[in-house]
Amino acid sequence: MFSKLPRHIAFIMDGNGRWAQKRGLPRIYGHAKGVKTVENVINLSKEFGIPFITLYAFSTENWKRPKEEVEFLMELLREYLKSNLERFKRENIRLSFIGRRDRIPQETLRWMEKTEEETKYCSAIWVFVAVDYGGRDEIIRAINKLLKEGKKEIDETTFKNYLDFPPEVPEPDLLIRTAGERRISNFLLWHIAYTELYFTDTLWPDFGREDFVKALEDFSKRKRKFGGLDEEVDS
Repeated sequence: MFSKLPRHIAFIMDGNGRWAQKRGLPRIYGHAKGVKTVENVINLSKEFGIPFITLYAFSTENWKRPKEEVEFLMELLREYLKSNLERFKRENIRLSFIGRRDRIPQETLRWMEKTEEETKYCSAIWVFVAVDYGGRDEIIRAINKLLKEGKKEIDETTFKNYLDFPPEVPEPDLLIRTAGERRISNFLLWHIAYTELYFTDTLWPDFGREDFVKALEDFSKRKRKFGGLDEEVDS
């Protein structure tokens, strides 16, 4: 069906609030609906044999949102993990989290860590959820780790080992952003140097199988050069 598929897809899940507002509902209804899309995207990724996905759930800048919305999002994440942990294990889905952990509410953090621990041997798909994550913040945190260790000189390989993803995780091949915005919004700045970008006007709660397939079809037609020749062309 596709000439090639990405191994790792990153998602900027945009448009939850707008989806709710278009229907005359509070923004939190859009976030709740967006969780259903997360489940759908995980299942579709498993179906197409994509081993890694990363979901941008809450950015370092999202703390600026109204207190009630932030509290709802943290509670939504906690309840989602509590309700689905057994299903993740049953369906062989591994979950990990990237981003800061020092500002996450304790009960939410407890369920994040419990989910990581109890799914660490699952192997059908590895899902990363970015919570209190910012690309610049990740780079600064990595630099501070290096400084604390007294490192004087590093290369790209060494630096990558201090970032949030485990070293064995490939960089995203494809980044999908919903809701019509054409920007990166401080997401995975180090990791997407050669990532293919795909933007759709579809709001995240409406992002379904047809949208997912369109993105994969578009990716399969891309010629990736990585600064050199086309990947299909012998040197």
